[in-house]
Amino acid sequence: MSSPQEGTPQATVSKEGSTEAPTRHPIDWRNPDFYDLEKLDAELRRVFDICHGCRRCFNLCDSFPRLFDLIDESPTGELDEVKSQDFGPVVEACTLCDMCFMTKCPYVPPHEFDLDFPHLMLRYRAAKGKEAEGFPFVQNQLAQMDRNGTLAAPVAPLANWGSARGNKLTRPAIEAVAGIDRRAELPKFHGQTFLRRAKKQDAQGVAKPKEAPAKGRKAVLFATCFVNYNNPKVGEAARLVLAHNGVETEVAYPGCCGMPFLEQGNIAKVAAQAERVAKDMVAWIDKGYDVITLTASCGLMFKFEWPLILPNNEDVMKLAAATRDIDEYVVDIAKNEGLAPGLKPVEGGVTAHLACHARAQNMGAKSAEMMRLIPELKLDVVERCSGHGGTFGVMKETFDVAMKVGKTASRNVAKTGNKYVTSDCPLAAKHLVHEIETMEEPVPPSPYHPIEIMARAWGLIQ
Repeated sequence: MSSPQEGTPQATVSKEGSTEAPTRHPIDWRNPDFYDLEKLDAELRRVFDICHGCRRCFNLCDSFPRLFDLIDESPTGELDEVKSQDFGPVVEACTLCDMCFMTKCPYVPPHEFDLDFPHLMLRYRAAKGKEAEGFPFVQNQLAQMDRNGTLAAPVAPLANWGSARGNKLTRPAIEAVAGIDRRAELPKFHGQTFLRRAKKQDAQGVAKPKEAPAKGRKAVLFATCFVNYNNPKVGEAARLVLAHNGVETEVAYPGCCGMPFLEQGNIAKVAAQAERVAKDMVAWIDKGYDVITLTASCGLMFKFEWPLILPNNEDVMKLAAATRDIDEYVVDIAKNEGLAPGLKPVEGGVTAHLACHARAQNMGAKSAEMMRLIPELKLDVVERCSGHGGTFGVMKETFDVAMKVGKTASRNVAKTGNKYVTSDCPLAAKHLVHEIETMEEPVPPSPYHPIEIMARAWGLIQ
């Protein structure tokens, strides 16, 4: 994938920084040049040299300090003395959070420098995967979310016992065999998935829409792999809140959005997932349903990443236009029809962590905006990265970096003294609580999804 600016001298560009909204090019992953290692190296050096001259992103993640240290410790203090084989750790530290692209970099398109650091890291991983004729084995196995969840659900108590942090019998063995750090908090599995619980809700009539201002709306909840297998209470709470506000809901889950494969650079696998899932979800759109995602990563994939990977797929583009984050959707109801009455204060206070994948959707701080609708709520907002980043937060070679990146955010959460911490990324919330526990805080906050706080405020859950 050749950038329009490859080989262009910086001196010919007169504009210092972009004042326009960032835009992104479709990912040219089907072009053989995308995987050409020489062309990739030329683009890495072009971009890294621009980053070296700017350094605004020094405090976002570990990629940039690693890059700048490489350059500063070279004989000339310039990029030309850095060996290309030393770029690997820079790429490894990128979690594809998009915060450099969305919040810091003045040279993103439409600026002439045409700089997209996260997607360049994605291209590197894709090219290395093609060169190796495969992707890292353990990460690839962890990314098989539907297979793993299906296998673990029937034996959830045993699976959770084996993966429990502090299990001195199993976790050292898992670390030795799979490279998963024994200190990492791993997601728990549930025998009753969200799809099964949704059927029970329907049988009990608890998800039947009430007489409320938003009566007449219809929405299908994309269950997401994490909510379906690991945290079904989020889905249950979302249906209760929407029903309480008059919204008719259905639940669908054709398969994982592919974010775990995107992190590895396995774009072809993501494209295959996108084609299959989008086709299924568009059938709901054609029946008049809005599409709601329950985690920030899936919303980002539906709205932004899939259209960049498959820009000519009509189903993908239609799904992107129809998709809303659950918090975004509730705020939209509040603004247009008004919410059902009866919201009551939630005692103890809430800290809203704004997940990177929610911020990258460029929709505003919807979780905080939604929870501010709760009367007399003590609400504090933390915007710093949690450091988790999918498998990045659990693998032995990156666990300590993940903890380092998330330290500022976890300290800021702890300082609020609130009873609850929420995040649109449930893994981020758990990671922050884990970090706070290592600080020996007296009472770490309880991790929740923002929609669970709304359900609590209406008295729909305890």
